[in-house]
Amino acid sequence: MIAAISGTRAPISGTITNALHAVPRHMFVPSVAVALTDAGPELIDRGCDPEAWWAAVYGTAAIVTQLDKGATDIRTVEGRYTSSNSAPGTVVDLLTQLDPEPGHRVLEVGTGTGWTAALLSHLIGDASRVTSIEVDPALAEQAAKTLAAAEVHPHLIVGDGADGWPERAPYDRVHVTCAVHTVPYAWIEQCRPGAVIVTPYSPGFDTDQSLRLVAMPDGSAVGRFPGYTSYMMMRSQGATPGNPDDGSGRRFNTAVDPRTIAYAPAGAGLMMSALTGLRMRLDDEQRLFLVDPGDPGQWGAALYEPDDEPWVYELGDRHLWEEVTGAYFEWVGCGEPGLDRFGMTVTPEGQQLWLDAPQATIGPRRGPYQA
Repeated sequence: MIAAISGTRAPISGTITNALHAVPRHMFVPSVAVALTDAGPELIDRGCDPEAWWAAVYGTAAIVTQLDKGATDIRTVEGRYTSSNSAPGTVVDLLTQLDPEPGHRVLEVGTGTGWTAALLSHLIGDASRVTSIEVDPALAEQAAKTLAAAEVHPHLIVGDGADGWPERAPYDRVHVTCAVHTVPYAWIEQCRPGAVIVTPYSPGFDTDQSLRLVAMPDGSAVGRFPGYTSYMMMRSQGATPGNPDDGSGRRFNTAVDPRTIAYAPAGAGLMMSALTGLRMRLDDEQRLFLVDPGDPGQWGAALYEPDDEPWVYELGDRHLWEEVTGAYFEWVGCGEPGLDRFGMTVTPEGQQLWLDAPQATIGPRRGPYQA
């Protein structure tokens, strides 16, 4: 596993390599799960096919351990993924960005199977200094049993990780194993100056990335997006479905191919999100949905048709397609900046995206695009 993931990234540090050896992944993977392979999701069953199970556990794929918050039997394979043992390469990337040191006090948001809590415990040398929060009681119970069997004893909490855990603050590191669209200020508030927060970040437009923030003495946090990653959304920040169509919408053709927006690079996704406040969802390769998370009555669908003009249907008084395409072309007009040029500042008042420097803030903006 270590050799496989080492071939696709910078050399793994000796401390993280030692942690991977000290905390065997197989102890944190259930006997029946779903491996997300290049060929698609595959059921792995240790009892029926132990060789395939071991190959998956010490491969490079993420392994789904829960479907539909436990409502769907994992053996069905199909369902909404609601918990997993993360891909080892992604785990290594986030731990590298976090850079925990011996003696640090660490907050982990999302215990999941318990694997990363155990890795963090090894990296800082004292499990009692790790606080790990899990929102799902069933997952939390199983993780507690697994960690106890591994003889690793972090401080485990059942609760909403968005609130952090002030009783054990201040923290030196915050490690998040679910994606967020809005960074909870509680995480910054519970950190000492200089603390590092690493979280998967989902702007709401296709490509997700990691966000590394440093807590500042003035109570803010500032950071950048060091790489790409993909995690399940924090449950309290999940997808916002649009309201049912009441027939009052408007349909019109568009000169912009919806795939231009659907598959825009990560930098464009950050800018479209910041300027419009919208979220995007791909229904298939030909149709995308836009929705205002603050007002589900404002939504739109854009459809690509190979033999006809693409068209848009919108509900509500906002011109969502005009806003989002305008934001995309504003990104083009800025020189198509990549992920490495963007950053974020988080304060008690909210979060602010910026380009190149914290002083060069971006949006939000409403209404028709003005060149």
